[in-house]
Amino acid sequence: MAIDVQTSSVTCAGQRFELFDLAAATAARGRPLPYCLRGLLENLLRGRARHPDAETAAEALLAWDGDPGTTPLPLTVDRIVLPDSSGLPALMDLAALRDIVVARGGDPEAVDPQVQVDLVVDHSLIVDRAGTPDAAAFNETREIERNAERYRFFKWAQQAFRTLRVVPPGRGIIHQIHLEYLAQVVGRQRRDDGDWLFPELVLGCDSHTPTINALGILAWGVGGIEAEAAMLGRPYILPMPRVVGVELKGRIRPGVTTTDLVLAITRRLREVGVVGAFVEFFGDAVASLPVPQRATLANMAPEYGATVGFFPIDAQTIAYLRESGRDESQIERVESYARAAGLYRESDAPRPWYSEVLTVDLAETEPCVAGPQRPDQLVTLSQIETSFIESGLAGEAVADGRPAHGSLAIAAITSCTNTANPLVMVAAGLLARKARARGLKPPPWVKTSLAPGSRVVTRYLSNSGLLEDLEALGFHVVGYGCTTCSGKSGEIAEELSAAARDAGTVLAAVLSGNRNFDMRIHPEIRANYLASPPLVVAFALAGRIGLDMARDPLGKDRDGEPVYLQDLWPSEAEIDAALAATSDPALYREMYADLFEGSAPWQALEAPRGPLYRWDESSTYIRRPPFFERDQDASGLPDRIDCARVLCLLGDSVTTDHVTPSAMITASSAAGAYLDSLGVPASAFNSYTQRRGNHEVMARATFSNRGLRNLLPGVTKGGYTLRRDGGREETIFDAAEAYARDGLPVIVLAGRNYGMGSSRDWAAKGPALLKVRAVLAESFERIHRSNLIGMGIVPLVFQDTGGWRELGIDGTEVFTLSGLRDGVLRDAPIAVEAEHRDGRTLHFTVRASLESQSERGLLAEGGIFPAVLRAFTENDPESSHRGTCSA
Repeated sequence: MAIDVQTSSVTCAGQRFELFDLAAATAARGRPLPYCLRGLLENLLRGRARHPDAETAAEALLAWDGDPGTTPLPLTVDRIVLPDSSGLPALMDLAALRDIVVARGGDPEAVDPQVQVDLVVDHSLIVDRAGTPDAAAFNETREIERNAERYRFFKWAQQAFRTLRVVPPGRGIIHQIHLEYLAQVVGRQRRDDGDWLFPELVLGCDSHTPTINALGILAWGVGGIEAEAAMLGRPYILPMPRVVGVELKGRIRPGVTTTDLVLAITRRLREVGVVGAFVEFFGDAVASLPVPQRATLANMAPEYGATVGFFPIDAQTIAYLRESGRDESQIERVESYARAAGLYRESDAPRPWYSEVLTVDLAETEPCVAGPQRPDQLVTLSQIETSFIESGLAGEAVADGRPAHGSLAIAAITSCTNTANPLVMVAAGLLARKARARGLKPPPWVKTSLAPGSRVVTRYLSNSGLLEDLEALGFHVVGYGCTTCSGKSGEIAEELSAAARDAGTVLAAVLSGNRNFDMRIHPEIRANYLASPPLVVAFALAGRIGLDMARDPLGKDRDGEPVYLQDLWPSEAEIDAALAATSDPALYREMYADLFEGSAPWQALEAPRGPLYRWDESSTYIRRPPFFERDQDASGLPDRIDCARVLCLLGDSVTTDHVTPSAMITASSAAGAYLDSLGVPASAFNSYTQRRGNHEVMARATFSNRGLRNLLPGVTKGGYTLRRDGGREETIFDAAEAYARDGLPVIVLAGRNYGMGSSRDWAAKGPALLKVRAVLAESFERIHRSNLIGMGIVPLVFQDTGGWRELGIDGTEVFTLSGLRDGVLRDAPIAVEAEHRDGRTLHFTVRASLESQSERGLLAEGGIFPAVLRAFTENDPESSHRGTCSA
């Protein structure tokens, strides 16, 4: 379909702006494009002068009929948002690239992000202290003490890179700050032919970047490797998406929260299968959902497997921008532009055409939790006790006040999923108020914490008096950051810890987060449940997970009378009255006035200045990354991998947490032994998240999660393997080093959904350091597959023969892969020969899991690092951001 490119204009506050008229461009289709695809179309039209393939991609998008097709979309990235955990290694790579450019006679400032980059320091707070009034101040002090080296690097980067802004620690969680302040929704660009408006397209180095889809912004999570490519101006290559329309109808019943709804939708969409798809919400119920509730649904897109969970711009968008204190001129631009461009959803507009449609009746949603190990394990409140027993983790719950199976070790109101939603936050406060009035308190062994997503939440809870009620139950603010949800929960009660270590007691945690994978929340807690904030408070009062909340009391009041959940649950009228304090624009403007200033300890940190970073060879936190300096095969991707050994034999649903843990570093781990050899005391090991600036730590962290099950014969514990000729169990890091010394390549075999979970670039960088050449899996999660490609690791999928189990492979074979170059470049079958110990030889084929010619070319070059280095060192400044790769 040929493009009829028409432009239009709007006038806002007396200024004329140009725009692409998407309604006119799509008029000939007959069937309206989904709103999310209209945003992609605008991006392609705007990028035609920059990306040669954008015109063809736009034509293919106009002809979209629900079938994804094969046309890749070269997209122009408008902004990038980074948490400190992923932002640190990405910026360190750019700093290392500057060193190499200077060493070869170039200008260091040629290495600079080509787009606006916002980094929010939010992944470093650990809940060392909880349940006390001084918890937040204590934890922030410890945070800065632990991370001073990292934070000095951020302060250097802020002055070194022109387009980088850094939000200091103690301000909030990246996705909530993005929603409440950073997001512009509609961007502005001055060109030779006028001032232009356009819908923002944002990439984020955190899986939950889709939170901002609630505002009508196209945004999704990528790995740090992809973000680095986009920073250097390379187009982001997106496969033509399948778009699943989710029709929301009906009304949520009293006693049911948006959290319950999103957990139900997560299971439903996982059952249907939307991995890599765009999900767009529509239907009569959408108009009644305020943006904070939409954000709860959009935030969980990674959990239901989608790239985005999109809500088009409408009246709720405009209302939220006003409530959150945005400037009126910005609000006018958003509404005027969206209406003129065809991106504003009216209630009577024709329904867009979708690849498929699912209908969700909000009235059918029940109060629920998800667990004990995955976000899609939906459990209604009446089923929790039975589900816990049937999970195979444990038997009976708490007895006689002693730690037993099901004892609740952690109850945490945390994570961007829910703290951006005032409805569930005030519901938690009101439930706490009623429990306090009855004299209820959590048992002393429960570690209670409140980590608001922004300072706005603390203020409105305080103004309404609800913070005092939460604090009376031990839910004191512990600081601002992504804490329990990402494994930084701190220590638990010693009696529980001892019971888990010595007696195998299965402890539980309940949190208002989005991730509950095995070993993620705390290494000694095996049963983890996701729940709404008010249910977190309720479970804290009960002190255990093994109860039927529809039937069993949470405890007894001061008169000895049983108190049930229904006795404490706030009414809709009570919630509505409390919500009035949460939508004051002046409150938002006040809380964000000093966003980039930081606390006194942050301001006191001295940092180097200048275009080049001064690396400290004695640092255990910040070490010059090796990726631009690794020996690269001059011929790029080899055609064969001979005599490969299996480093790990893995099952289904292996997460990036399994590949690269985020929990605290223990003395018994390979990373702990390395830090100990450098004289670092165990008390200062910190977590893996905070050590991501040290590749030596991260190489040893790779595949070291104790929850990882390496299914090679004879392996008895997580993080270990057996070499084919080694004879003894050893850490995976030590085995990889031994294989490398012997000149033997290594591969990984896995099942379905390999790499699900967080968009963690180290889950690909770590295996690259261990010299993993390929991963053979039944299927890959989207972001991790892309990160493997960026690191030059070939993602291969089994064909009709099934996975390694069906083939009878046990991982002790010697593998030879041939035809790799044709397989990567031309999508030809790749031959695999597996020689068993007894001499039998198995032959089968696999295919490279690649979605565009860009990915094929990038993998053939050996990944993003050799490709970028080659561009910068060929004395062609423009080549650094003219490439076709998307990492």
